[in-house]
Amino acid sequence: MSEFLKVAELDEVPVGSLRAFEVDGEPVCLANVDGTIYAFTDNCTHISGPLSDGELSGCVLTCPWHLAQFDVRTGKVLRGPARQEVLTYPVKIDGQTILISLPEE
Repeated sequence: MSEFLKVAELDEVPVGSLRAFEVDGEPVCLANVDGTIYAFTDNCTHISGPLSDGELSGCVLTCPWHLAQFDVRTGKVLRGPARQEVLTYPVKIDGQTILISLPEE
């Protein structure tokens, strides 16, 4: 079982926002959708655009570079040009602290 690593505090990711963090050397984006935190890689699978600079509308994240869209809950591609889903991470909330589990190498 992978360990959970601290990413941020809940007040750092307001409802409806995207925020970039680095966790154990990995670029991670957190999204707050109606009070639920989702975590995924901060690199678009098309050509590595910074997803944290994108637009969040409900659960749909639009990449700022070529407008690929992803579901932040699952990482699934909703609109190209991206063809591969983004990697998502398990999230755990401990009090006000957001923790995620990165895949084991």
